Order: sequence, then structure tokens, then C-alpha cells
Amino acid sequence: MTSAVDTGVWIRRYRPAPDAGVRLLCLPHAGGAASYYVPVAAALAPAADVLAVQYPGRQDRRSEEPLGDLRELADRVADAVGDGDERPLAVFGHSMGALLGYEVALRLEEAGRGPVRLFVSGRRAPSAVRPSEDMHKRTDSALLDGVRRLSGTDAQVFEDEELVRMVLPAIRADYRAVETYEPRPGDRVRCPVTVLTGDDDPMATVEEARAWSAHTEGPTDLHVFPGGHFYLNDRAADVLTVVRAHLGL
Repeated sequence: MTSAVDTGVWIRRYRPAPDAGVRLLCLPHAGGAASYYVPVAAALAPAADVLAVQYPGRQDRRSEEPLGDLRELADRVADAVGDGDERPLAVFGHSMGALLGYEVALRLEEAGRGPVRLFVSGRRAPSAVRPSEDMHKRTDSALLDGVRRLSGTDAQVFEDEELVRMVLPAIRADYRAVETYEPRPGDRVRCPVTVLTGDDDPMATVEEARAWSAHTEGPTDLHVFPGGHFYLNDRAADVLTVVRAHLGL
């Protein structure tokens, strides 16, 4: 794993850019880790200072108990970026990270330091409710099968029993956080929201992604890419083009 510096407990900066005019807070998907955003940090530095969030229960925080409550996670992350840095902040979240980014943005706005933009990727809007989901209640094998079908994790991970035992509690906690999350009625961010999604994503139809417009008082724009839930693995350059354009990089 690429080394990070000047991190604190929650934030990893793989390519610190202290002179950049904007910071980009990046939130991983369920089962993901801060290192997922190493390529983003490399691509955007030194124009943007990328802050990748490390959830408890994985990688260098693997000895910690994972959190299965999205609101508690949002509280912790919002506190972690309240470090006195006055540079503008944008937020980017994929999948679970999109919901978490929305809740973090609400908290930052309430504290008077809201983000300049929220990027939500690979996740339907909070109001786009589906029948009850229960991945977090399934057996270990069923949970892993569900994760495998989304094609976001290296297949070799599932071949290593010791590694599977290590990451499974974090994966289950993440799914619990997403599947038990309920937005508060009337909550809306004030910042602009950019929505990104794959056209064949089983977790979010294009219309479910478009529904993010109901969760902001600002403008929204929607970008649809070929691919499934992890469309951005193959379309990273296109996604970064959208990010750069909106942040003026």
C-alpha cells in the first residue's frame, strides 16, 4: 500500500498538496479503504489536496471495531475535517461513500463550513427507497457472494481465507450502516450536487440516481457512464475530467 503522510486517525493524504486551492474529501464504498483513492490523489495533485477517509476496521485500522451506523460515521468524519484548514472543500463518495458524503455535507453546512460541491457516485438517492435490504444479515458466504457480484474487489481477496476473515467484519458493518440508514425528512444540502452513475448498475438505476436532485437546494447535474456498480474503475479518466471541470482544476 502506498504510504500516506500527515494523516491523523481518519484522514490519509497520499499526495499532500498544501498549496492547492481546494481540498477533495474522498469516501470509500462498503468494504473499501482509503487506499482506493491513491490514483485520485496522484492524478489531482498538486492542483487539489485529496483527503481519503480511512474507516475503522480495515488496513492500518484493522484492530479497531468497525462502525455499523452511518450517522455515527458521519459525525466522526465531519469532526475529522474540522482542523482549521480554511481552504474550500469538496466531497466525493462512491456507493456507501455517497450516502456518507451527503450526511457529512449536512453536518459541515450546519457548522458553517459546508462543501463547495458534493459528488455522489454509484448510489441511488436517499429518497429512492427499495424493498428492505438484508445483506448484512446474511451468512458469511452469501454476503461475500453479493460483494463479489459487484466486481469491486480483487478476486484474489476471496481466495485468501485469512484475509477474508480479516475483512468480513468491516464489510458486514458497512452493509449494516447502509441498509439501516434512513434520511431525516426535510434534510437537503445547500451545495451543488454532481451525480455519477453506471448505466448498468444493479444498485442504482439512472432514474434513482437522478432523484438526488430532491436532496439539494442547489443545482444538480447527472453523468451516466457505461458500466456497472464499479463503472469508475474503467472510466476513471472520464470521472476525473468531470471533477476537474467542476472544481476549476
